[in-house]
Parts: sequence; structure tokens; C-alpha cells
Amino acid sequence: MPKDNHTKDLRKEAKLTAKLFVEKLSGFQSKTELEKNQRFFRDADSSGNKFFGVRWLVVFKLAKEFTGMDLKEIEKLLDSKFYEVRMGAVSIMDFQARNKKTTEDRKKELFDLYIRRHDSINNWDLVDRSAPYVVGGYLSDKPRKILYKLATSKNPWERRTAIVSTYFFIRQGDINDTFKIAEILVNDEHDLIQKAVGSWIREAGKKDKQKLIDFLDKFSVKMPRVMLRYAIEKFDKKQREFYLNIE
Repeated sequence: MPKDNHTKDLRKEAKLTAKLFVEKLSGFQSKTELEKNQRFFRDADSSGNKFFGVRWLVVFKLAKEFTGMDLKEIEKLLDSKFYEVRMGAVSIMDFQARNKKTTEDRKKELFDLYIRRHDSINNWDLVDRSAPYVVGGYLSDKPRKILYKLATSKNPWERRTAIVSTYFFIRQGDINDTFKIAEILVNDEHDLIQKAVGSWIREAGKKDKQKLIDFLDKFSVKMPRVMLRYAIEKFDKKQREFYLNIE
């Protein structure tokens, strides 16, 4: 990169502060959206969380404007008690991870930040917004042992990260880890893990239907009902009834 352009990028990055992001975000507060976002949050203990009441479209649009934010400033956003601010943080991380110009070193930094600050990524949509590219994208050509560790975590959002991250692999036609992690989570008691597992093996099944059928033949009897329903959603009526009635 030419020196002048590099200097311009550094100056731009310096202006994209967490403080400025929060100031801009707070200008879009709405009582109606406040009530919606409070209902949307599914953390087991949401007592420490606060809500601005800002539409998600606004959050995502603002995050895109702040895509060049420095990692230290992103972490400041993750420190926030405000749900929408943390959504902004993971959205910025996602935009950076997707950017073809993002270096491998920065992708590793984003991945490390996600794993290290998973305490702040504490709702299903925060995971879904960022795990596929920040985690899955980074691990696409690397060992994936961390996902299996997360799959056995007591934290439901870490378990959700384990399965949701495999979305990136699925898009590449790589579905083995999806089914292996699904097997670990097949008896999970959390409904949002059940739905994620069902959804992701359904998507993996689009790449290899026989592998999905083999999985269902082995586990459908003990799978939670909601997981099973999500998994067979795209089957024809006869196939759906077969698995729903199997004993």
C-alpha cells in the first residue's frame, strides 16, 4: 500500500472510536424498539444488560460505516452493557472478517477477540451475526479443535458458536464438522441450541442428503422434537411423517 494511502487509513481508523459510535447510536433511540429488543434478548441472566432501543437496521448500517474501527475500540464496544452496542461490535467484526482486503493477521486478531470476549457475546443473535465468518471463516483452513471444546461448554452461547461457525464450512461443501458437532449437541436441553443444530444439519443435508439421513436414522429417536422438526423441514411429507412417527 502506498505510504500516503496507509497514512489516510490510519487517520480514518483513529476517528472511528467507540465513543463516537455510541453517541451516534444513541441518537436513534425509540421506545417501541426498546420494548422489542428487551423481548428479543434471551440471556439466562439479563439483569446486567441495558437497552438503547434502536432498530437492528440502524445498528447494522452504522456498523458498516465503522468497519475500519481499530480492534481496541471494538473491544470497548464489547465492554458495553448495552445490547445494541455489543451488536454493533460483532457486526463490525463480521464486516472486517468478510472483507477480502482484511489480512490474515487481522482475521486472527478478530477470532482471538471473539473467543476471549465470549462473555460479551451472550445472546443467540450476537453469535449468529458474527460466528460464521469471524470464527468459521478463520478456521476454514486450520485445525478446528476449539469448536469441539466450545461444544462441551456449560455456556449455551459458546455451544451455539460451535455449531453456527460451521456455516462457513457448509458453504464450501465441507460438512463433516457440522455433523460431528451436532452429534455432541444432539441431546442439548437448551431450545436455541436444539434449533441451531436442527437448522445446520438441514443446511448440511443440502450438500449431502444421504449423510443427513444417516444421522437421522441414528439419532432421530432421541433428538429433541424441535431439533428434529428443523432438521427435516425440507423433506417431503412422507419423509417427515416417517421420522416424526419413528419410535
